Amino acid sequence: MLLDEDERRRVADAVARAESATKGEIFCVVTPESGDYRETPLAAAAFAALAAPVLLLAAGIQVTAPALIQGGWTANAVGAAAGAAAREAVMGVILLQVFLFLLVLMLAWLPPVRRLLTPASLKRERVRRRAYEQFLARNLKATRERTGILIFVSEWERMAELIADEGVASKVEPGVWDEAMARLVMGLKSGRPAEGFEAAVALCGEVLTEHFPLGDGDNPNELADHVIVIR
Repeated sequence: MLLDEDERRRVADAVARAESATKGEIFCVVTPESGDYRETPLAAAAFAALAAPVLLLAAGIQVTAPALIQGGWTANAVGAAAGAAAREAVMGVILLQVFLFLLVLMLAWLPPVRRLLTPASLKRERVRRRAYEQFLARNLKATRERTGILIFVSEWERMAELIADEGVASKVEPGVWDEAMARLVMGLKSGRPAEGFEAAVALCGEVLTEHFPLGDGDNPNELADHVIVIR
């Protein structure tokens, strides 16, 4: 678990502090992973199976007819031997491909290997999609002035996303959130996720306070402050 109970409480307190001077809303979600990436082992296994014959040829390894046909055989005998050798070569390649496919499939299904083989672009796409799903599912688009911000962390991919609703996005340049994400990622990489969340939430609170300050004591807490952990 990325955050234990005490750390989740610390992040919730940080959200409450950040929202104390703004009409904006900050919501934090943590998930173990954003996809199973089952296509990665299949793709790796298929590639290994298809590449094996090419690598054998490139290495100069060729299948030749048996030496026995070089004697005084008849044309029919030579043809039969050549056909048998060809069939054996084809079967050998097929068996090799099946063996490599199953071997690589089993190895690539191991979580550390699967994480290593999965392209970063695919992981980023899945994390962004899952973050947007959570943005909609947690009603961040339903705040009164569209001032919701989602901070989303996907543990398996070791990636984070920040999504700001259109009320915030219309006033704040996207690059402003880079520093918040940098603080969060720094905490995650250093093994202090709660500190990373606290730093990111604090910066988001400063930005929201600047653009959406409280007015006449109006400070509705439209979204819960606690951290959602998808188990």
